[in-house]
Amino acid sequence: MAQNPETVSYLTQKEATEIDELLMGPLGFGVDQLMELAGLSVAAAIAEVYGASKYSRVLTICGPGNNGGDGLVAARHLHHFGYRSAVCYPKRTPKPLYAGLATQLESLSVPFLSEEDLPTELSEHFDIIVDAIFGFSFKGAPRSPFDSLIQRLVSLKKFDKTQKASAIVVSIDIPSGWHVEEGDITGDGIKPDMLVSLTAPKLGARKFVGQHHFLGGRFVPPIVVDKFKLQLPSYSGTSMCALIEKPPQIEIQAPRENYLSTDFLEEKVEVDPFDQLQKWIHHAVAAGVKDPNLVALSTAGRDGKLSSRIVQLLSVDNNGFVWCTSFESQKGRDLSENPHASILFYWDMLKRQVRVEGSVEKLSDEESEQYFHKNPREIRIRSIASEQSIVVPGRQVLHQQYEELKDYFDRSFSFIPRPTNWGGYRLKPEFFEFWQGEESRVHLKLQYFAKKVDERITWTVDQLTA
Repeated sequence: MAQNPETVSYLTQKEATEIDELLMGPLGFGVDQLMELAGLSVAAAIAEVYGASKYSRVLTICGPGNNGGDGLVAARHLHHFGYRSAVCYPKRTPKPLYAGLATQLESLSVPFLSEEDLPTELSEHFDIIVDAIFGFSFKGAPRSPFDSLIQRLVSLKKFDKTQKASAIVVSIDIPSGWHVEEGDITGDGIKPDMLVSLTAPKLGARKFVGQHHFLGGRFVPPIVVDKFKLQLPSYSGTSMCALIEKPPQIEIQAPRENYLSTDFLEEKVEVDPFDQLQKWIHHAVAAGVKDPNLVALSTAGRDGKLSSRIVQLLSVDNNGFVWCTSFESQKGRDLSENPHASILFYWDMLKRQVRVEGSVEKLSDEESEQYFHKNPREIRIRSIASEQSIVVPGRQVLHQQYEELKDYFDRSFSFIPRPTNWGGYRLKPEFFEFWQGEESRVHLKLQYFAKKVDERITWTVDQLTA
């Protein structure tokens, strides 16, 4: 069960230090024990969201202090969870505790990479990068080599012109380089996809805007909770981590079967169908609809015979609706003969559907390249291994082709090229129909028709029952 961040306690740097001193003093915890619990919590959070079958290659970048120790422990647990762990630990701490953690990883044949050994394109070689450089006690400006490592993590989220997919970044306790209480002050810091807070979130974590915020702190004794008046999430089952996530806000308090039927009142209807669609997509996301961008795509060839399939839209904006596929697939062949199509959004839990019809055009090679390299590495390899809509001797042949290609790209570290028969399409809408189910069975529809006036597209709207 996700916990609303507004009801969770956030610690100042002073409070976090006092809690650590209490844990490692009167309460009898050792730093090695806390480090083990923290690292296990981080690994458990990663495994909960990013499964090893898809995100197998993990690089953990460790600093010289306790945060780096947490990272070493996390790397060990990730190895045991089935991930291919690697560690960058440029400034090894000579203390026996840290030396022991490094020895444990080396005994498992987990590779240690120097900063110089790291590949130029981190996202080509790693699916997840764990930021375990600096923790909440760090002050001042980062020094070499950690300043450049932090900048490499920052640059991962600044896409270049090829729009390649970026590796997932997971920060431990506080993103390295952030102010522990004020967060990313300059706005130029690391932008992690996941943050795993430890013990209790620090004030700077309020500025975290990534997708997944977890807390690893199941070890916090009640005496600490009472003394600091902590509000902490509950942990389900045997889990070592708890999700902190803002619950979706549904704006209209009405039975779902009548959800937002007031949207169809004349004064509520958007003039532009794209605005109406964005509003409904927002409602679908807020209501917890999984994959609201999945649509049924219908095409027909020269013979007029229809075929339909579910596809994932990659872009929805005023320029149209974009998806990618093999040009040699059934839909690709249909569109080469008859460049018109219909897509259908259907959100059962909201009793809504949206139908869009229009002409279809191919994306430019440059746009197709951008979409291809946004895909996870696994999907790019599958796009090469699988030629759609052709007869194959058996499923095992596809698996073998994929594994051979994956092994080749893993060993050669070479760039994965876009197949020449793979690319994108854009549907340019000429008609929208919004359908709202009603408990009374008197369903409602809105229809938008495109009309060109002085080289500009305008829309006329009709409201009717269904």
